[in-house]
Amino acid sequence: MLNTEVANGLLEVDKSERRKYTSKDFRHIEIGSMWINQTIRNACARTSVKKFKRLPLEVNNQGYAIGKSAELFTVVFSLYRGKKARIPLLVHSASHQETLKKILNRQCKLGSLKIFKSRKGIWYALISVSMEVPDPYEPQGWIGVDRGQNNIAVASVPNGFGKFWSGKPVKALRRRYQKLRIQLQKANKLSKVKKIESRERRIMTQINHIISKQLVKFASDYGMGLRFEDLEGIRRTSKQKKKTKSDAGKNRDYWAYYQLEQFTRYKAIKAGVAVQSVPAPYTSKSDSRNGVIGKRVKHWFTGFDGYRCNADWNASQNIGKWEGFSCPLNLQQALSVMDVADSEDGVYDSPSTDVKLKQVDSSPV
Repeated sequence: MLNTEVANGLLEVDKSERRKYTSKDFRHIEIGSMWINQTIRNACARTSVKKFKRLPLEVNNQGYAIGKSAELFTVVFSLYRGKKARIPLLVHSASHQETLKKILNRQCKLGSLKIFKSRKGIWYALISVSMEVPDPYEPQGWIGVDRGQNNIAVASVPNGFGKFWSGKPVKALRRRYQKLRIQLQKANKLSKVKKIESRERRIMTQINHIISKQLVKFASDYGMGLRFEDLEGIRRTSKQKKKTKSDAGKNRDYWAYYQLEQFTRYKAIKAGVAVQSVPAPYTSKSDSRNGVIGKRVKHWFTGFDGYRCNADWNASQNIGKWEGFSCPLNLQQALSVMDVADSEDGVYDSPSTDVKLKQVDSSPV
């Protein structure tokens, strides 16, 4: 792209001289002056870059306009010097249509416009906007969200049903692409390896977008907030066997848990849904009915009294009910049946200490 060539030419110039350039120095380039000036700013700002592979054309909100013609939205800008054209846009999704309608109604403030061409020859227009978002409503309870590999996410209402997003399709996807990468690497087709890695990443991103949208809708329908367990640093603290790491379907390094949370958070902000993070220890090992440590074996959690339930659902209940209390070590042994019978409203007096346990923290494993 001509714009990328201009930017790379600027990178070859000494930094002190680079900032002196203006659009007048590129009169021989047919790209409009506003676009060239932004390219110069981008080349000067990204001083650590040695060479751009592809730099999108960019212009500020004074260099373009959004309109609508019949059923199609249009973007108007002058790309070439002295020429202006109206280009119809195919909107990527219904949610973006709502944003474009807000732009036309002056409910959003336009930011910059970036245009670039994909490897498949498709042109994209990326428009940034600023808008007012509603304050989070007062949640009528919290929906706990447990993330994992067997189930990408499990969300449940307090003491109620849960929604499951199975991880089986993702595991199959990871393994299929792992096998394909090995075959291509043996054939020394490294460029193909990069392409399929990019494709795999895009598919996983799309899956996380879909799940995050459904999580926000779930919370909004019930007037509740969303609670996630804080999994920061889990890749460093959670050890894996070599056999596990060799399987892309089980390797936690491939687990896109952080992206799912980030996608959910920004969608929740737009919808006015409150989001919290709570400590992770003991969520999967504690009984959501009473906070007593039980036993988890694969997909099942078993309480001290023989009660069994889905382990991920149990963890999501603990996350949603979290009240700021941790399970002390002396309660890792189950309370007696008599202690449980004498307790009320989920508050238990420890027989050996004066500490009261309302709800335990959680652990993803």
